[in-house]
Amino acid sequence: MIVTVVCGAGVGVGVWLAWTGLRPTRPDLADLLAALTPRPAAPVAARTGQADGWAARAGRPLAARLDPPRLLPRAIRRDLDVLDRDPASHLAEKITSGLVGLALPPLLTGLLALLGIGLPLALPAAAALAVAAGLFLGPDIAVRADAARRRRALRHAFSAFLDLTVIAMAGGAGLEQAVNDAAATGTGEEFAALRAAVDHAALTRTPIWEPLAALGERYTIPDIVQTAGAMHLAGGEGARIRTSLAAKADTIRLHDLADADADAAAATERMSLPVVLLTAGFLIMIAFPAVSRVLSGL
Repeated sequence: MIVTVVCGAGVGVGVWLAWTGLRPTRPDLADLLAALTPRPAAPVAARTGQADGWAARAGRPLAARLDPPRLLPRAIRRDLDVLDRDPASHLAEKITSGLVGLALPPLLTGLLALLGIGLPLALPAAAALAVAAGLFLGPDIAVRADAARRRRALRHAFSAFLDLTVIAMAGGAGLEQAVNDAAATGTGEEFAALRAAVDHAALTRTPIWEPLAALGERYTIPDIVQTAGAMHLAGGEGARIRTSLAAKADTIRLHDLADADADAAAATERMSLPVVLLTAGFLIMIAFPAVSRVLSGL
């Protein structure tokens, strides 16, 4: 019964892949509109990204016949955009990981059969599905973690950027000059992204808050979007932007401290887990002879 179900699922997947390969995919309207809207260019260090691994290279021929923007969830696509990674490569890595997970339990079952150890057919089939699902979702978990670290690093750099802007404005510089000086001071990929947004505003002669707001929306960082709105208010109505920027920098630092405390508490809890396991094992080792003697005497 299980073999019939697995074979039927394989045939269904093959027919679906053949249909998707023969049927031309229709472009998404949102992607077409986004291609017509210019946005700040990503820094060179970010555009290079990470080289594709063997899993992405192995699954690329199959992923090329699919439609990654439709198959990948929106949250994963946003995380890939933050990391400047190709959705097709990510989908190829997921496909390869899933196929490897699907093949591992049958291979191990075959090796055990050669050694004379037989297993029920349902056990390797269930293990294959579980391992395939886990490995298929593994790249998504890694992308979420990398994107969260990237957002946190950019938010930390943005707080330093605001502090430098406030210092420049206290020295008598205007808003745009202070922003340019602050962006030119810092180093690293995060400041390179901020510098790209500032350069985009200078080259296109657009207000500085527009590329900053686009950067915040791209990275899903509300602090940057709110700061861009405060700059817009200052540019249009002459608000006291220096005080607003200083307050926003303090707020971002408080958020970073709260996140650091939460990470420290989580790390402390994870460190206590091995101690609990060792203690449980020690108690079992001590209690096992007595329990065994009692049970044998009944």
